[in-house]
Amino acid sequence: MNEKNPGGLEPFEICSIRPPTENSSLTFRLTRNCYWNKCAFCPVYKMGARFSRRSLDEIRRDIDRARQLDDWMLAGGIGMNGYTRADYGKLPGLAEEIRRTGRKAHHEARTQKAAAEIPEDVDPRLAWFISWFNDQPSLEDSLAHLLSWRMAGGETCFLGDADGLILKPEFLATVLGEIKSRFPSLQRFTVYGRTRTAARQRSLADLRSMAAAGLNRVHFGIESGSDQVLAFVNKGECNADHIEGCLKTKEAGLSCSVYIMPGLGGTARSEEHALETARVINAAAPDFVRLRTLEIFPQTPLEQAVKEGSFTECPEEQVVRELRILISRIDAETELLSDSASNLLDLYGKLPHDRSRLLKIIDGYLDLPEQSKRIFSLHARLRSFLGQYGGLPEDLYEILSPYARDGELDMSRCPNDTLEGITRTIRSRLMP
Repeated sequence: MNEKNPGGLEPFEICSIRPPTENSSLTFRLTRNCYWNKCAFCPVYKMGARFSRRSLDEIRRDIDRARQLDDWMLAGGIGMNGYTRADYGKLPGLAEEIRRTGRKAHHEARTQKAAAEIPEDVDPRLAWFISWFNDQPSLEDSLAHLLSWRMAGGETCFLGDADGLILKPEFLATVLGEIKSRFPSLQRFTVYGRTRTAARQRSLADLRSMAAAGLNRVHFGIESGSDQVLAFVNKGECNADHIEGCLKTKEAGLSCSVYIMPGLGGTARSEEHALETARVINAAAPDFVRLRTLEIFPQTPLEQAVKEGSFTECPEEQVVRELRILISRIDAETELLSDSASNLLDLYGKLPHDRSRLLKIIDGYLDLPEQSKRIFSLHARLRSFLGQYGGLPEDLYEILSPYARDGELDMSRCPNDTLEGITRTIRSRLMP
């Protein structure tokens, strides 16, 4: 590409769904969407998205596009003296120059966020969630993605979408080689995986080949250790898959990170969910255990189960009591992280070493008066929202403005029903 003629530059596909630790990673889609797509709690890929495997040529084309855009940013003065947030202001001008030179207006009209295609009859909460999925990024999106990655150090890469372990080791090795040759600063490569795939479809030799090729970590959504809970939410895996998949992954030399979902057992199986999940973690001994508290999204099978009465959502206090059981029972050496916006409490530490400190945080919440718990929940969710989006949309601002006093929120006189309603509204907008 001639640096004076950027007309050939185009966007590349970005992984909208990725672990929180990969929010600032460079991403490439090796597959699109999720081939299972049956989990009752999951709102992702439920609006007609279909699973597909991408060809090596498609992926190479995206890697080339990303490299060319990264070079173009540098040629445009971004990153010459380091990358800063101020550089975001330069991106629209760079994108416009590319469009003007290449006459890409027709392309840009086609490659807009999926939000523009959301049906009118979709629940507004689900529409908000879907609006953040970007299957067809614009030039500005791709440039911002690269800038975010560069600002974070330019060392991490996430390969999506849902289960990278279904790819043959030789295919993944070829892709990793292509990416590393074009982006030599990358030091860590991660994927999502299903424990069933690791346990039943991939041999130990397969996983070792992936590690040798440069894959570093697999993120598994195990959600629960209870087979009854897993069956109810149609996870398509059992606790034996969780244990074997994690153990095999670690034996292959890959870091193992698991997500669990407090509240997923509902009121009926809350204790069983906590006890069995702790048992599975002790047996699997993953490197990381990440908390992602259940949120029931509109138009999901789990919401339908609530309406039919076959599932009752746990109150927040019951979810916290689940966490107390879980932390009390985990004896495996692992790192606990509360890095999802859906979580109420900030619980970070090494288990079992930090057990007492973590239980003290939990008991501090449980000892609060009921009204104080509600106010605590509102402020926790509001902090998560501001951290995730950087500000409040107009409707949330209007809801909260009556309780603003001198730049601070005073919810002490807010009726309980109103307080819980506001908190629920904020929670419904958080990306888990």
